[in-house]
Amino acid sequence: MQKPVNIKNKKAKFEYEILDTYTAGIVLTGTEIKSIRDGKASIAESFCEFNDRGELFVINMTIQEYSHGTYYNHKPKAERKLLLNRRELKKLEREVNVKGNAIVPLRLFLNEKGLAKLEIALGKGKKLFDKRETLKDRDNKRNLDRIKKIYK
Repeated sequence: MQKPVNIKNKKAKFEYEILDTYTAGIVLTGTEIKSIRDGKASIAESFCEFNDRGELFVINMTIQEYSHGTYYNHKPKAERKLLLNRRELKKLEREVNVKGNAIVPLRLFLNEKGLAKLEIALGKGKKLFDKRETLKDRDNKRNLDRIKKIYK
């Protein structure tokens, strides 16, 4: 039994207001999936973009080179194609054309069959005052939890 892989993009929920989420498959090579199973991937600075043919790609996702790979190893920051239904792709493409909307990856994980999946979200960029509000809410929740813990 292998350890579960759950790589998150913590910055995405702070930078964007999440409108809708999707689960997409990723087209990978052999050494890429082996590195993901080792947990050596990062989606912190990545984003998703459509090409001229209407295909969705994740850009700037880092998958480190596989340690036992030879000259067959992959490029760490290559563009990787995402697999979604045609209806979902058309809907996402329409929504991205609205000003301020972007597609950001939230989580990279392995499903029960061992396939790598990427949870992506349609998000609207937050303004500075929205980010401050998020920080304030987080601090208030933390303080409330401390007070509850004292009185238990």
